[in-house]
Amino acid sequence: MVYKSKSYKEPTNPVGNVAELFAGVGGFRIGLARAGWKTTFSNQWEPSTKVQHASDVYVAQFGEKGHTNIDLAKIKSIPRNIDLLVGGFPCQDYSVAKSLNSSKGLKGKKGVLWWEILRLVKHQKPKFIFLENVDRLLKSPSNQRGRDFAVMLKTLGAQGYLVEWRVVNAAEYGFPQRRIRVFIVATRKKTSKIPNPETLIYKSGILARALPIEKLTVGIQEIDLSDRVERISARFNKGEDKSPFLSAGVYFDGVAYTVRTRAKLTTSAMVLRDILVPDSLVSDEYWIDEERLPAWEYLKGAKSIARTHKGSGVTYKYAEGKMAFPDQLSNPSRTILTGEGGTTPSRFKHIIKIKDRWRRLTPIELERLNGFPDDWTKFNQHGRLISDGKRAFFMGNALVIGLIEKVGKVIASEVKQSG
Repeated sequence: MVYKSKSYKEPTNPVGNVAELFAGVGGFRIGLARAGWKTTFSNQWEPSTKVQHASDVYVAQFGEKGHTNIDLAKIKSIPRNIDLLVGGFPCQDYSVAKSLNSSKGLKGKKGVLWWEILRLVKHQKPKFIFLENVDRLLKSPSNQRGRDFAVMLKTLGAQGYLVEWRVVNAAEYGFPQRRIRVFIVATRKKTSKIPNPETLIYKSGILARALPIEKLTVGIQEIDLSDRVERISARFNKGEDKSPFLSAGVYFDGVAYTVRTRAKLTTSAMVLRDILVPDSLVSDEYWIDEERLPAWEYLKGAKSIARTHKGSGVTYKYAEGKMAFPDQLSNPSRTILTGEGGTTPSRFKHIIKIKDRWRRLTPIELERLNGFPDDWTKFNQHGRLISDGKRAFFMGNALVIGLIEKVGKVIASEVKQSG
């Protein structure tokens, strides 16, 4: 199989209008356009940087119409004609790149953005909401497992929504990257009729139809969230080691129903080899000199490192397991991280072997792993080149577009059936 990506094209007869928050370089917009949706409002703002690189790339590709580059807290409302609100809201406070004890969840600097999302939802009540985050969200924070997600379900449900969630590994649905994320889809309830949670999770729900699953456990677990949100925030799962939220579930009327599931594997899976560009197009900086290989091999290998705790001064051993060296071309890639760029040897960057030579992945290859068109992030809105390191950073923050397209098509079918 050889990689092929469609170029971006606005739908000629859109099924509905989208507001895209935390837009990055437009992954949601591309996937939803392929599913028939038109994005008419977008916001991308990075508070920690003076130059708004991602927003500049977004404008370069889509134009300025409907786009905002301001703090989300300063946006009073989204347009009234929005049918679908989407966003891959910042995940730093839940990220697997952080240690468990430093994951601050909803109380963290970026975790509080949940309340800004909820504020916009309260004002407009779009028919559908589609959000994406790291799977650690289901067990955040470390001292009260699952509390943050419980608060999200409770507060979103209180606005009249039925909420589905699913932990999704892109590689299990045929894409060339093992990127694991949690998808959250909320549908504004049209009736007071009580649905069957098992049917929703396995068959009739939006995520069930877009991304089919198989049962791993027989019984569905119920999580009571009927208490006031303040009490949930203070008491939920206190003193427990594990989150009660499993890989799939649905929430409505004060109860979350959850179950552990497995993807129905696709028969047409792509692998890392499928997205590689010809060697002749790879510039010298991506090829690794032989004298630097030992440094890469050491960082990728198993090791035990002596460290000292900053607070107590206690010395301890920090252990790391062995990673693939090189990354296998016959498998889907590992998850792209934001630090993928640059020539410095790293444990987490991809390194591949072509015949008797070794190299890193190029920006185009990283874009392909997420399903972006080639060179999507090459220029900013002024026609200036974006650095390769920044382009890699974008892809570490991005999502797998093909998954968004699959979910977007099912939501589109819901709109057509109701219209």
